[in-house]
Amino acid sequence: MTVPPAQTGAVAAVQTLTVTENEAGLRLDRWFKRRFPTLALSHLAKICRKGEVRVDGKRVATSTRLELDQKVRVPPLMIDAPAAPAVKRASPADAQALASMTLFEDKDVLVLDKPFGLAVQGGSGTTRHIDAMLAALATGDARPALVHRLDRDTSGVLLIAKNRRVAAELGEVFRSRQAKKIYWALVEGVPKPAQGRISLYLAKGPGMGDERPARQAGVVARAIEKMRVARHGDAGAQHSLTYYAIVDKAAPRCAWLSMRPLTGRTHQLRAHAEAIGHPIFGDPKYGHRPEDDVRRRDPLRAMPRELDAKLHLLARRLVLPHPRGGVLDVTAPLPEHMRKSWDVFGFDAKRYDPIEDAPNE
Repeated sequence: MTVPPAQTGAVAAVQTLTVTENEAGLRLDRWFKRRFPTLALSHLAKICRKGEVRVDGKRVATSTRLELDQKVRVPPLMIDAPAAPAVKRASPADAQALASMTLFEDKDVLVLDKPFGLAVQGGSGTTRHIDAMLAALATGDARPALVHRLDRDTSGVLLIAKNRRVAAELGEVFRSRQAKKIYWALVEGVPKPAQGRISLYLAKGPGMGDERPARQAGVVARAIEKMRVARHGDAGAQHSLTYYAIVDKAAPRCAWLSMRPLTGRTHQLRAHAEAIGHPIFGDPKYGHRPEDDVRRRDPLRAMPRELDAKLHLLARRLVLPHPRGGVLDVTAPLPEHMRKSWDVFGFDAKRYDPIEDAPNE
């Protein structure tokens, strides 16, 4: 089902419009912005306060979320014709790239194996990212939407909804902690105990104020934002909880950790690994600085030089209720740089993962 074309010019009569599948889950103000792009939001707020806009006959606020097949009463409006939009053509190269990343797909969801170094969303200086690439998969007004996020340098399972209704449903699954997320990481040193629970308050800290060149040539990681351990009650502090378990180790150098976050804070796993004194290998923000001469201080703990100094963090597995019933369970393979490291240490990716026994709360 597609959305009717956005309306422009004078709307002199009362209209009753139906919420489509691709509009389900939208806030009322965003629904109006799609249907009437040049309608002033201040005017919308005014007519909502006066009760002129109604949903299924009831007064509503602009923040009200709409449901499939609801009837929206639209009063007479005066709206300006918008300027002709720039035509942006879908990129066959983006569609092909997304197809090469696909781990699972059906009519409702798309699950990608996001590669290292590809951003999920745009930002300062970022022109190529998953969110923009999804435009290549748009059909009419139906455009795939992100359900959650991964850091640029985190590899692995990334869930995409095929329409807004599914995106809203899956968003609630994540908010209610029904999604089981498992990450694999290579950390420096060997944590004790072998299985544990990390419960901390995290808050955004100031930028590191420096650049940390990674060991490999040509890679520079700019520290823009770093989370810090905070106290309960500090401004911006949010509780974060992660279970971890050692799957295998190459003592005393490193350990293969399986990590299960129960909350979804920015950089949570990276900050937690640093907080317990075992940062993720290759992490330019939360790891050891290149100038830290580990080899001189403790040669036995030095990591082999043949390892790629990229972030060794993989969104390994995602398990959650499927919008149409049943369970969606998808696993991503090790990215190339982590596979090489697993080979160096003789780790077997088929080994039993003890994080499966971690509690759900």
